[in-house]
Amino acid sequence: MVRRVVTGHDANGKAVVISDDTPPLTLTNPARPGYVSTDIWRTNATPTPVVAHHPEPTLGPRRQMPEKNGTVFRINRIMPETHEITDMTPEQSKKLFAALGNEQASTFHKNQRHPLMHRTETIDYVLILSGEIYCVLDDTEVLLKAGDTMIQCGTNHAWSNRSNAPCDIAFVLIDGKFAPELAKSLEGK
Repeated sequence: MVRRVVTGHDANGKAVVISDDTPPLTLTNPARPGYVSTDIWRTNATPTPVVAHHPEPTLGPRRQMPEKNGTVFRINRIMPETHEITDMTPEQSKKLFAALGNEQASTFHKNQRHPLMHRTETIDYVLILSGEIYCVLDDTEVLLKAGDTMIQCGTNHAWSNRSNAPCDIAFVLIDGKFAPELAKSLEGK
């Protein structure tokens, strides 16, 4: 379980701990045994209003993507890859992304490289907390290990754990917009 400590301010403006507990939104998926995705925090504006006591921002339906001008901070546990993942059909892949709230992100039907290939219109800060994982791109891949970071710039990708141990990853997704020239080059891909 992930511990989340949230600070804020009391009535006199003094810094205090508002909550110290597990985050309320954790997602699992029967198609991926052992997979756990925990939303830590969300924002919905830039700049984000800083208030004395933030209401819980992670409640409501699961959304893979941040809101417009927002962010998502999440921690995922990705288990070693099984044949249920590697043998997935494009329809099963779309269904898996639909469960994350983002069916349209799936690009597996267009690129048969990995069943979990997807693209989001975000800049993602990625930190490997434990284990190791491959980030699979259109024609290449890179192995990331505990302590490694990656900046994912709206690229088509998948996460492939080929080890025999879980991989824990911290993500911060930042709402973005493809530049017109990049958007044009991505049409139909």
